[in-house]
Amino acid sequence: MSENKVIEQRGLWLDEMEVGAIYKHAPGRTITEADNTWFTAVTMNTQALHLDAAFAATEPFGQRLVNSMFTLATLIGLSVTQLTQGTIVGNLGFSEVSFPAPLFHGDTLYAETTIVDKRESKSRPGQGIVTLEHRGYNQDGTLVAKAVRQTMMFMSSHADEAAARAAQQTSAQQTDPTQTDPTQTESGK
Repeated sequence: MSENKVIEQRGLWLDEMEVGAIYKHAPGRTITEADNTWFTAVTMNTQALHLDAAFAATEPFGQRLVNSMFTLATLIGLSVTQLTQGTIVGNLGFSEVSFPAPLFHGDTLYAETTIVDKRESKSRPGQGIVTLEHRGYNQDGTLVAKAVRQTMMFMSSHADEAAARAAQQTSAQQTDPTQTDPTQTESGK
């Protein structure tokens, strides 16, 4: 009997990314009042435009606004599965962030990302820098957020290196009885 092929969900490696390609991320994310209140509270942002319905009703938009940092975090989060899950070294920074229109409770955020640029790192073999432009739209197609982000990404060779390290570690644990699982104790056996 042959073994089943195992396919691990992941983002794209640096060498799989194509400059100019546009990725449409699914599903969208409907933003609730609870999301906005929780995020605003947990980040210690006491801005009344996010928390106080009576106050916000007297302001230009007539209702509470979704915290723009929640919008940004969700915009980036919507891209992770398709682009960077398990393939990113880390974020390097944002060179542009804008919120051209507000997001309200009950709106759904949809995201797409364009690969703007990529290059291999001069100082970190097997890695490279990618510039991503993320755009978020509400359910009516109105642009509500845009962010240009630079990331350090692994090249596909990282997968082979990681698999070799994992196999070596497993082999060492099987042949050396002193290589035990540190989470196990005498009482946990």
